[in-house]
Amino acid sequence: MIYKFRVILDAEDDVIRDIAIESSATMEDFHNAITQAFGFDGTEMASFYVSDDEWTQGEEISLFDMSDGSSEVRLMNETSLDDAASEDQNKLIYVYDFFSMWTFFVELAEVSEDDNEVAYPSLLFSHGELPESAPVKDFEAEEMSSDFGSLEGNDDDDDFNNYDDYDFDENWN
Repeated sequence: MIYKFRVILDAEDDVIRDIAIESSATMEDFHNAITQAFGFDGTEMASFYVSDDEWTQGEEISLFDMSDGSSEVRLMNETSLDDAASEDQNKLIYVYDFFSMWTFFVELAEVSEDDNEVAYPSLLFSHGELPESAPVKDFEAEEMSSDFGSLEGNDDDDDFNNYDDYDFDENWN
């Protein structure tokens, strides 16, 4: 089977690439197709995240195992596309270069039969140019639940240079 994905840069201007790739390809193969389609050199760290209809970031599928070994990590080279995406689970978030945070919304648009005359992966459609630098993200914190009660007595004008008020021994070592 062939998966046809639409990959959209999270930016104000439309920057879109449509990519066809075999469903049996690895997530690393898909990562390489995306980096080539957008003109990246492919040398930076990247991850896919399984997502839902509200684009909530879920389980990570990482390019490299950067964990301390205490937890199991899904790796791109060990995960096939059909294991990470399907017609029911059709959304992924892709982040390239964790310093710049190039963020893309990836959606499985169509599943079709293999066309033996086409070499996969294949760039089907390209719209828009990648900006010089990654779009700046406006991260917003969720509102704090009222279950915590009020913060009476909270004095935002604390002077942390006056340690005498905090019963702090600055020569503790």
